[in-house]
This record gives sequence, structure tokens and C-alpha cells, in this order.
Amino acid sequence: MLLTRKKVRIETERLTLRPPVHSDFRDWAWLRDSSAEFLIPWEPKWAQDHLSRKNFTNRVYWAQRSINSGTAVPLFIVNRAQDCLLGAITLDNIRRGPAQSGTLGYWIGEKYARQGYMREAIEAMVHYAFVQLDLSRIEAACLPENAASRGLLEKSGFKYEGVAQSYLQINGRWRTHVLYASLRKDRRGRTDAG
Repeated sequence: MLLTRKKVRIETERLTLRPPVHSDFRDWAWLRDSSAEFLIPWEPKWAQDHLSRKNFTNRVYWAQRSINSGTAVPLFIVNRAQDCLLGAITLDNIRRGPAQSGTLGYWIGEKYARQGYMREAIEAMVHYAFVQLDLSRIEAACLPENAASRGLLEKSGFKYEGVAQSYLQINGRWRTHVLYASLRKDRRGRTDAG
């Protein structure tokens, strides 16, 4: 059986969203390492080999397999003008059939935070998911105290849906998360039926 490589590339005003490649290793490792204190409180516990080349190589292969199989779309966020890696965004857990949904995750290097890059990336990924992948629902979750991420999701059109107890392990502990969603045809808040 011949597997075809699916190409995914999303362009925005300032950004290119594309899958990671092996030559991204140094930029990725530097960005993750220099932003560790900024990222660790909000992420699953980093493995001992988190910043190793072997771990990164596995990520590259996982990204391509996921794209080819249609289960996830893991992309790096690159500033086109400066040709530099800013962070990453992943549409994961893509479910077909009656669900037609996926889960959004993202991170950005500390020096690039609060400059509108992630909002631009989220809006582009959501548009891609609705238009190119024909999904109907994109879900996202964050820690209740992560005001920056909550504000970002709300500014990007996501609506608060509730709380999930012990939802994910973050930095080694089961943590409660607040849940958000963006719907392709969002009728929440409307009074007309149909």
C-alpha cells in the first residue's frame, strides 16, 4: 500500500503554519528551553529527554503520521518576515462520523507572547478545521487560573462551556480545566429554534 504525504500549510498575514521538519530541532530546543519557566506550569510534565534530538525526531515522525492518517494536524508557527519559530499549534483527537470534532492545543515562546501571534494562529487553524477538514466543533481546555489563555480563547471566538474535574495531568498533577468550544455554526445564545 502506497501512503501519500499530505501537505498542510496555512498562511496568515504574518505567519506560516506548517508541520515540523528535522531541521527545526535547534530552534525548537532553544525556544522550549529558554521559555521553560513560562511553559512548565501549563503543560504536562516534561520527560527527562524532552529537549533531545531523539525526542524531537519522534515528534516529527508523529506529526507526519498524524497528518497522513487524519487524526491530528500538528503545526509549527513561523514568523514569515523573520523566518523564526514562535511556537506550535495542534488540532488533535480528530473525530469523524457524528462528532466531526477536534481538540486544540498550543504553546508559544515567552518572548513572543502577547503580540497577537497565537490569536492569528488559532483563528487560522479553526478556519482550516471548519473549511478544509469539514469539522463542526473545536474544543479547547486550560487551567482556570490561566487568564491569558482563557482571554485568548474568548477573543478567538471560543465560548466557555464548563469545568472538567481532573481533566489532564499538568506538571505532574491531575488538574481541573475550564472547557471552551468553537462551533462552525454557532447558535448558542440565539432564541430562534431550528
